[in-house]
Amino acid sequence: MAETTEKKAAKKAPAAEAVVEAPAAGHESAAHDVRDANARGYRKSRRGYVVSDKMDKTIVVEVEDRVKHPLYGKVIRRTSKVKAHDEQNSAGIGDLVLINETRPLSATKRWRLVEILEKAK
Repeated sequence: MAETTEKKAAKKAPAAEAVVEAPAAGHESAAHDVRDANARGYRKSRRGYVVSDKMDKTIVVEVEDRVKHPLYGKVIRRTSKVKAHDEQNSAGIGDLVLINETRPLSATKRWRLVEILEKAK
């Protein structure tokens, strides 16, 4: 009886040694709890046409979104107007612009002008 107990203990011992606790990927230290100052989350990027530039340092951009109808499958063009921050007041009506999502800059402004892709004629 003692012999079988020793065999069971011998069988369990190598299995216990084989289990090595490795740190999870990306979790080497407690620093993962503190967000890196340079790291930023994923930011949406959209292209659209400027429809208004009457406000100071703000433009209104009409952004087109193509969605498939859930029942009929037809691709529908939906547009929405968003306010974007234009620091130099460089964009004019009719310009094709690239805007990026950003932190809230005012009550309705959550986008920032990245570049003017094409100036209006």
